[in-house]
Amino acid sequence: MGLTYRCLIIDDESPAHKALASHISKFEDLEHSGSAFSGMEAVKMLNKNKYDIIFLDINMPLISGVELMELQPNRPLTIVTTAYSDYALSAYQNDAIDYLLKPISLEKFTKAITKAKTFFSGNTLKKESTDDLQSLSYRINGQMTEMLLSDIIFIESLGNYLKLYSTTLRSPAIIYGSLSSISTEINHAHFVQVHRSYLVNTRKILSVNAKTLTMCNSKIIPVGRKYEILLQNLLR
Repeated sequence: MGLTYRCLIIDDESPAHKALASHISKFEDLEHSGSAFSGMEAVKMLNKNKYDIIFLDINMPLISGVELMELQPNRPLTIVTTAYSDYALSAYQNDAIDYLLKPISLEKFTKAITKAKTFFSGNTLKKESTDDLQSLSYRINGQMTEMLLSDIIFIESLGNYLKLYSTTLRSPAIIYGSLSSISTEINHAHFVQVHRSYLVNTRKILSVNAKTLTMCNSKIIPVGRKYEILLQNLLR
């Protein structure tokens, strides 16, 4: 038996779940492994379980599909399923593999799954190497340097540059890059974006207040409104 792809359906409407579950059941290598009826429920499930593909609705209460994609850049492969065409650009900017408009025919569903399988076949080695990543490599003063992920306290975005705060450095390292690019390299089991300008190591958090975090180096980090729910779930 070959690979089986674990699928999570995220939609606030039951008919959409039934339709997608029916399509999934027609493929021997797809497994309907979970159903979430809100963005908040989906975040909890994504943090507790492993999935290969998510079918994500856009228009949901509290956390929309677009907000969920922004909150979890390292989420499973995403196929957007929605009744609205307005959000296609946002979906693709957040690395959705396909954008399906409801009602979703089996033909369109099959094309999206074929695209997903092609992606997986070409990225298996890359995925394995990212999951095993223990250190971050960067260039500073013309020299390549490595920093253990376990030593990073938090990363701050400064336009086109990043400040890496570490337990092993007296002052932060400043490197060229963006939070969105570096977040794809870091294992998100212990790293979470809590603000548009901050990515933190949850193991280095000393205390959590209503709108801020205190890190182990005594730095105070603001928590953005849309990131509050994700942080709360990770720290439970």
